[in-house]
Amino acid sequence: MATTLALVLGDQLSFDLSCIGTPDQTDILMAEVADEAQYVPHHPKKIALIFSAMRHFAQALRERGYQVHYHAYQSDGPRSIVAVLDSYRDQYDQIQATHCGEYRLQQQLEQAGLTLLPDTRFLATLEQFRGWADGRKQLRMEFFYREMRKQYGLLMEGDQPTGGQWNFDADNREKYTGDPSDGPMRFEPDAITQEVLERVGQQFPAHFGTLDNYWFGATHADAERAFEHFIQTQLPDFGRYQDAMRQDDDWLFHSCISIYLNIGLLNPLDLCRRAEMEYRTGRAPINAVEGFIRQILGWREYVRGIYWLCMPEYAELNGLDAQRTLPDFYWDETKTEMNCVRQAVRLTRQEAWSHHILRLMVTGNLALLLGVAPKHLAHWYLAVYADAFEWVELPNVLGMVSHADGGYLGSKPYAASGKYISRQGDYCDHCRYSPKQDVGPKACPMNALYWDFIARHEDKFARHPRMAMMYRTWARMKPEKREALLAQAQQTLASIYGEPAGDIPVLELS
Repeated sequence: MATTLALVLGDQLSFDLSCIGTPDQTDILMAEVADEAQYVPHHPKKIALIFSAMRHFAQALRERGYQVHYHAYQSDGPRSIVAVLDSYRDQYDQIQATHCGEYRLQQQLEQAGLTLLPDTRFLATLEQFRGWADGRKQLRMEFFYREMRKQYGLLMEGDQPTGGQWNFDADNREKYTGDPSDGPMRFEPDAITQEVLERVGQQFPAHFGTLDNYWFGATHADAERAFEHFIQTQLPDFGRYQDAMRQDDDWLFHSCISIYLNIGLLNPLDLCRRAEMEYRTGRAPINAVEGFIRQILGWREYVRGIYWLCMPEYAELNGLDAQRTLPDFYWDETKTEMNCVRQAVRLTRQEAWSHHILRLMVTGNLALLLGVAPKHLAHWYLAVYADAFEWVELPNVLGMVSHADGGYLGSKPYAASGKYISRQGDYCDHCRYSPKQDVGPKACPMNALYWDFIARHEDKFARHPRMAMMYRTWARMKPEKREALLAQAQQTLASIYGEPAGDIPVLELS
């Protein structure tokens, strides 16, 4: 009889998970519980993905000889993982788990007395990241990424980067005008997934999002097929069009594999090496492969390191003192006439997914310009995206989207007007607003909101080397134009929030 019980969480579905010993020594515990499904109103497709993948993983473990205690979701069952654990304490000498992906749950398991082992599935240990960060005046992902490239020998020629440079991001900003892309590989739900979909539909009817046209895979084999589909059909064009947006093409050339990678169905180093091989064999250009590897080896590892380095204080950061609530149209796209926002929220509602430029430069950018409190925005991103877990979601929201952390992830705010949206896609062609107009009834709301953002944060960013040009432009404007822009922004805020934006200061004009 096994003496150790290993708790496996819904984002830890890896056979090489550190807490999983041999079948003769270790039994497995897995549980679908209300607290994890409802502490934010997770998208039904996200809940279904995790529950279905958990059940398939439990089945695979049994086939490997493990005894698995599996607790399916019951609305009147134990609400927390700790409550489920308590019923097994007398049966095992030890209960252990792998380090969690969320500070909240990590604290719960530590307080419950579990033995917590490092999560060895990541490419940088938390100790390694702390060592890298120690003593640095500024933390920059780019420098961390270069160290990781050297460590793993990815796209390297000796000690020099393949192609003569570390980063090919400047080549990855093209507007796409071709035929709609194939999109990700889609899977028909099997009997296990069908049962999950029925249960989720019954238990979470009020959550934002739909279960219609469910296409997520549920097994390691599914995830492998999804990645191979990306490699063969999308990777060559992934790089140059990764910042593009299209009215009739929700997917473009994005991999969508983060939904599998972040729950443990894919191995990050394996993905990087297979992508590198596509370049080495001439099947994909270096800007596409380097961009893909940077997202995994650079951004993914870096944001995890920042999260665990800085929590729990990190979650409270609000460097721009943003205090507004999230507008209703983030939960219902029919409540806005901004087409780019309608498309981003529609896609999110339908698929529990949208590509990164919609997250950063549409929904994220608008929230930044409006002054939405980072906690409200983080709550939304964590709830609505199937690949969102707090270790990856929170640093992206606080750093990349809200600039609330003071620059750990982005050296400047990713603030932009509607003109950026127009350059990167065709959403503006289908919108009642015009990115060419700054004031008036047809003016894109993001234009005046952008200058309002610039004005109210002048004390923070006027001397920033990457923003100085915009402040020089602002200073050269005629007073009447500046006044008109700020008045237009106030009208937009009033239309969104129902009353004048009194808590957002207006720049004094001489």
